[in-house]
Amino acid sequence: HAVGSQVGEVLLYYCYCEVKDPEKLCAWQKALCQHLHLTGKVRVASEGINGTVGGSKVATSLYIKVMLSQPLFKNILCQEDFKSSAGGAHCFPDLRVGVFKEIVPMGIDPKIVSYKETGIHLSPQEFHREVEQYLSQATQGQSDTILLDCRNFYESKIGHFQGCLAPDIRKFSYFPSYVDENLALFKDKRVLMYCTGGIRCERGSAYLRSKAVCREVYQLKGGIHKYLEEFPDGFYRGKLFVFDDRYAICSNEDIISACRYCGVLWDQYKLCSSQHCRQLVLTCPSCCNKGLTACCPVCQEKELKVTSRASGQTLKEECECTRRRPRVPIEHVSPRMLDTEK
Repeated sequence: HAVGSQVGEVLLYYCYCEVKDPEKLCAWQKALCQHLHLTGKVRVASEGINGTVGGSKVATSLYIKVMLSQPLFKNILCQEDFKSSAGGAHCFPDLRVGVFKEIVPMGIDPKIVSYKETGIHLSPQEFHREVEQYLSQATQGQSDTILLDCRNFYESKIGHFQGCLAPDIRKFSYFPSYVDENLALFKDKRVLMYCTGGIRCERGSAYLRSKAVCREVYQLKGGIHKYLEEFPDGFYRGKLFVFDDRYAICSNEDIISACRYCGVLWDQYKLCSSQHCRQLVLTCPSCCNKGLTACCPVCQEKELKVTSRASGQTLKEECECTRRRPRVPIEHVSPRMLDTEK
C-alpha cells in the first residue's frame, strides 16, 4: 500500500433501534459525514442504521462522539460498537447515505423476522472458548455443534474460523433460502454463528430461530472484527474481507486461499478485468503478468472481444463462475466444514 494509507481510520458499526423518521436521520447523517469529510456507505431504515466510513483520526473520533450523543442512539449505541481499522477516506470512492427497508439486505421484511428475536450474544472470549470446545469434540467426531459462517463464499474463501461450515452463497439475501433448503442439517444442533461485524448474525440468527429446529443459536458479538482485536492469532485464520477498496485486512500472516490460475498461495482480490463482470478474482502477480486477469475463461474471452468491438454494446453479466454456482447449495449429510484437521 502507498505510504500514508495508515494515517486515518475506517469505522464499521450498526445500531438496531426504532427510527420514526428515516429520511430526517438520513439527511442529518449525510450532512455530518460531509462536514467531517468522511467517505463510505451508510444505510438508514426504520429498524436502525448501519455504516462504514473512512477519514482522518480526528474526524472519526468526532464522528463517534456525535453518534453517541445523538438522542436516537442514546443508551443503545456505545463506544465498543465501533470497530476500527487502519485506512481513511481513500478507502471508498465516495459517500453514499440512503434510506432502505433493511439495514442489512437479507430480503425479508423486518416486521416478519425482527432483530429483536436474535440469538444469544457471546463475547469474543466466550466465543473463543466455545470454538475451542467444538474443535476438540469435532476431532473425535461427536459434535452437536455447527460453527456457521454467515458471510458470502468469497469472504470465507480468504479467511474463516477453523472447522466452520461456510455456505457457498454469493449474497446474504440467499441465506434464508440456504437455511430453508438445509433445515435437516440444523436439527437439534447448537449453532455458533459469526460474520464480519455482527450485523448479519442479528437478522440471520433471528431467521434461524424462527424455524424452531435448533437447540440453541449463539452469535459472536462484534463479529470477527472484535474477535481479532482480542485473539489476533486465535481460531480465525487468514484475512478478514471488508467491503471497501482495501478488500481485506490482516491479523495473522496465514494465507489460506490460492491463485485461481496456478494454485500458488494467494489472497489478494482484484476485480475481474472483463468490463461487465463484478466478480472478484484471486490471481497472483506472475499470472497477472501473463495476462490472466479475469475470473474465468469466458470472461477472459469476452474481454478480448470487447476490446476489438465497437463500444456501446452491452454484454450480459454472466460467465462460467455465475452459471456454475447453484444459487442455494444443498449440503449433503456431512457439511462443508473448512479445514477441521488443522
